[in-house]
Amino acid sequence: MTPGETADKQPVLLVALGGNALIRKGQKGTTEEQFENLAVPLGQVARLSKRSRIIITHGNGPQVGNLLLQQECCPEIQRLPLEILVAQTQGQIGYMIESTLDNELMKIDREHDQLIVTVITYVLVDKKDPAFKKPSKPIGPAFTAEAASLLPYPVVNTAKGFRRVVASPRPITIIEKREIARLISTGFIVIACGGGGIPVVRHGRAFQGVDAVIDKDLASARLAREVGVDMLLIATDVEGAALDFGTGRERFLRRLDASEGLEMLRRGVFPPGSMGPKVEASIDFIRSGGKRAVICSIDSIEDAAAGRAGTEIVA
Repeated sequence: MTPGETADKQPVLLVALGGNALIRKGQKGTTEEQFENLAVPLGQVARLSKRSRIIITHGNGPQVGNLLLQQECCPEIQRLPLEILVAQTQGQIGYMIESTLDNELMKIDREHDQLIVTVITYVLVDKKDPAFKKPSKPIGPAFTAEAASLLPYPVVNTAKGFRRVVASPRPITIIEKREIARLISTGFIVIACGGGGIPVVRHGRAFQGVDAVIDKDLASARLAREVGVDMLLIATDVEGAALDFGTGRERFLRRLDASEGLEMLRRGVFPPGSMGPKVEASIDFIRSGGKRAVICSIDSIEDAAAGRAGTEIVA
């Protein structure tokens, strides 16, 4: 922060961290590995925090998967509903991000006074969302066909085996948006919407958790719109959105027009389980008035923020 500049005068940057921020391909996902991996993106976030207000969102797939596996392996353990497991991982990963970010901030200034907070975040979904009639999101461990036939919930056959499948409804609103906006305005770095948020539906005047998984990038874009974020930066394990991904003709895009991107989504150019939601979230943000949206690699967060890397979605 420059002399005389207050927190509420700085631009707001939302960094959405993909699962590889904690666990890289080929790793076992030990606690030591996750802390070491987090230092790469969070070192960059620490430097960016000197000129921007920061919100961090993150995925939680492997962590929720491990909790589900523990429940399957230990029948004597009480089975917890999915929304409780999401809440557990919000606290778990929030702690890991907070402590790692604090270490990175101390490398810049050992006497830093930056405040960091993790917000347990609910995300409202529509109980009539069509996704509930056709669950499509595989979660948790894989089973043999025989074992899957005995499970008390729907499954889908994947490349890894039969896995539990749940709905993935669209986010309507972030319940804690006012709290998050207030924290940002007073200078906190806020960690929120972990794992896409805890999915809830309205039950009268109260909320009720549901067995579902909300896409982390779509939830991040919704949060960005609702709290007045200037730039949405989605960090993943590739350098950006690409045409003919995974083929000899693969070509990463530096810029993508929002209208062209929508047409590509319609044609299935960007897969629905990976790059599709990132492109969709970026387009939603830009079309709702956001200033900048970039998809980039975990290693190039600073360069992407400076306009030197990633795929920038433009109106």
